[in-house]
Parts: sequence; structure tokens; C-alpha cells
Amino acid sequence: MASFFFVNSIFSAMSSNFGKIFTISTWGESHGAGIGVTIDGCPAGVPLTVEDIQFYLDRRKPGQNTLTTARSEKDKVQILSGVFEGKTTGTPISLAIFNEDQRSGDYSEIQSWYRPGHADLTYDLKYGFRDYRGGGRSSARETAARVAAGSVARKILKSLFATEFLSWVSSVGQFEANIDFDSLTYDLIDASPIRCPDKEASSKMEATIASVKAEKDSIGGTVSLLIRNVPPCLGEPAFDRTEALLAQAMLSIPASKGFEIGSGFQSAKMRGSEHNDIPYFENGTFHTKTNYAGGTLGGITNGENIYCKIAFKPTATIAKEQETVNKEGVSGTLAAKGRHDPCVAVRAPVIVESMAALVLVDLFLRNRARQNLFEI
Repeated sequence: MASFFFVNSIFSAMSSNFGKIFTISTWGESHGAGIGVTIDGCPAGVPLTVEDIQFYLDRRKPGQNTLTTARSEKDKVQILSGVFEGKTTGTPISLAIFNEDQRSGDYSEIQSWYRPGHADLTYDLKYGFRDYRGGGRSSARETAARVAAGSVARKILKSLFATEFLSWVSSVGQFEANIDFDSLTYDLIDASPIRCPDKEASSKMEATIASVKAEKDSIGGTVSLLIRNVPPCLGEPAFDRTEALLAQAMLSIPASKGFEIGSGFQSAKMRGSEHNDIPYFENGTFHTKTNYAGGTLGGITNGENIYCKIAFKPTATIAKEQETVNKEGVSGTLAAKGRHDPCVAVRAPVIVESMAALVLVDLFLRNRARQNLFEI
């Protein structure tokens, strides 16, 4: 029995690591004592303060308005290691965020029932048990740790290349935003309660979210990402292509169901003469007249802006009564309690930005390691 448990535990281990040089390992559960992340591979000497991290956590935290979950978490981060006198030391950086507003009793009713569309079922099938209090590790609360780690990655890229990550809600239900990339700013994005910089579209999206919330339901949406000042030559073909790692990063975010870069699925309707980005040389740098490729060619960044779009499904946990089954396969109905986002896309932009930063900083460090090797 002991040997069986040992073998089974090996094959049932959960993956919580991301990256190859700049690596992160997140930990904690939605209704545990707290959540956090350990960062390894961060270069020494990077200026880093609690405020650098807290700024992005404040953009992600719950309870910001009536269109998000009512859970009230301050998400105050603590730096436990890896930083001394305001700079990284090159040793592992450990960041912790302690939970303050858990209401595990809200989930007592679903202890015996699987929430339709939720990871409850698959976690139970895979691991033999599940943390029904908010979903445990499957909860989007885990993404606060990713945002904390992403803030460190952003600091590196911003310092070296002035790289800028801007993400916004580009659609909710049938309503889509019309955005001018050239004039897009953080202020325009954050002026909207749902982070949609198109005022007219934002108003319609807000009304839609409020309506489905009143009906005890949820709705899906898309989140777009624009990365400016991207260093060229990032990406490790054939398998660690920039777009491949971005896709992996985005589809690892809870509730994400689709990813496209550049012209995406629209490219399937275009001709090569229309889709090809014509290169030109100016001021010692290569550029392209258009950017249908979305900032990469052959999996390697070409220095143009990266543009992506990610689709998020409707929140699985809803108060509307639905049919379901329990662990024994007995049929029943469930109207879930608890505090949940009626549209998860609303709080996703900063998570999308953070995951993109983690991808690019890791690829940058891998590329730098190769260049240093050639110089030896």
C-alpha cells in the first residue's frame, strides 16, 4: 500500500512552475492562509520595492466595484526574501499575500455536488479529492501570485527597453470595443470600471454585466493585449516560439478558452499578398509597414508591437439553479452561493499583462545567455 501511494503521488503531482531561467512557483489556495510566489533566476541589482508590486496587485484585487466579486481582499504583499536595501540580491525572491476575507461556509452546500462547468469534477477525478472552498488551486485567486511575479518581470523590461504592457476588455457578450492603438494609455483603460477604453462600448458592456448579475448568471468576454517597445530576437524556435509561450501563458489563466496573435483567425481568410508585412529600413532599424504577424516572425520577435487577444468563458459558479450530480453520480440541482465575478474578463487585463511579461523576461534572459556564450 505504501509503495502504491508513493507511485500514485508522483503521477498526481500538480504543476505550479513556469519559466526556464526566470522561473516562478506559485503556492496557496483561495481559502487557505494565503497565496504567494517564489521567483528564481532574477538578476541581482534590480531596484524593487513593495510599492512596485502593490501597484499591479491593486489593479487585480477583488471588490473594486459592483461589477466584480464582493470579496474584500486588500492583497497586501510582503517581500520575504531576495531583496536587500531596495535591490534584488540574485537569490530567490519570495512574495506572500495573506487572505483576509475567506467565507468557506458559503461553499458547504457544494461539498457534495459538482458545479457545472467548474474544475470541481476534474480535480476530484485526477487527485481523488478536491478543495471545494472556492476551488482551491483552481481558483482565479491564485493569479494574484502571478501578478506579483509579473511586476518584477515588468520592472526589468521597462528599465532596459521601456517595454510597455497594455491590456483591456475588448468585448463582453456581443458588444465589442473600437480601439486606436496609437493613442491607447493606462489612464484611458483605467478610466472605465471594466477597463474598456471605448466609452460607448464600455457603457453597453457594463449594462450587460449588471443585467446578467441580476439574473444570477454570468457572461464571457475577450481581453486584448498590446506590448510596445518589444526587444527583437526573442523566441526559441522550434518549440519555444514567442507566440507558443504566450499562448501557453494565456491559456493557463483560469477561464481562458482561446488565444490569437496578430491577425489571428482572420488570417485564414486573407491572401499572402494582403497579409505579408512589407519590411523597410529606417534610422538603422528594420520595421514593417503593417503588423498582421503581431510582432513575431518564425517565433522570433521582430521589434514591432505584439498584439494578442484572449477569450474568457462565463464564470462557472453562478447562483442560478442548474442540474448536476454528486460524487456517487446521483442527480440533483445546485444554486451556488458565494461571491463571484459575473464576468471574469473584467479583472483579467493585469493578469494577461503579467503573464506576457513573465514570458518575455524569460526569453530575454535565455537570449542573453546565448549571446554571452558566443562571446566567450
